Parts: sequence; structure tokens; C-alpha cells
Amino acid sequence: MIIIAGHLTVSRAERDSYVSDCVSVVESARAAPGCLDYSITADTVDPTRVLIYERWESEHELLTFRGSGPSADQQSTILDADVKRYGISSVGEA
Repeated sequence: MIIIAGHLTVSRAERDSYVSDCVSVVESARAAPGCLDYSITADTVDPTRVLIYERWESEHELLTFRGSGPSADQQSTILDADVKRYGISSVGEA
């Protein structure tokens, strides 16, 4: 299992429109083979922070979906990013 998690920093004025512009990406990801969860959401405390969370069955399915990444407009909105990929070897109940 692969988990992608972290956050992006965008301007306070553009955060909500950035998240809204990602709705179609989230819908596409959730419909993709191997996607277990996918979300791009506004942080509830920091008005410049966009939270990223993805969970995939395998690296192959993640890469098949991934494509070229954010559009040029979205990329220019991102001021900073801290998003990491985690390879998970086992999963249990919390």
C-alpha cells in the first residue's frame, strides 16, 4: 500500500478556489483502479494550507493515475509543499 500525505501552502486569497478547482481531480482519482482514498481539503485552522491525502493499493496503480501533476495554473498558485510518499508493509485496526 502507498500513502501520499502532506500539505501545500497557497495564498490565503486563493486557498478556497484552489481546493474547488481540485474537485474533478479528486473525483477522477476516487474512480481510478486501486485508489482507496483521495482528498484535497482546506485546513480548518491555517487559511493558507491545503491538505493532501491519498491511499493506493500499489505503486503501479498510483503511477498509472498520476499523469503529469498539477496544471500550470495550479502549480503557480503553490508557494510551498511538504508532501511525502509512504510505503506501508502492514495495516491493522486502530
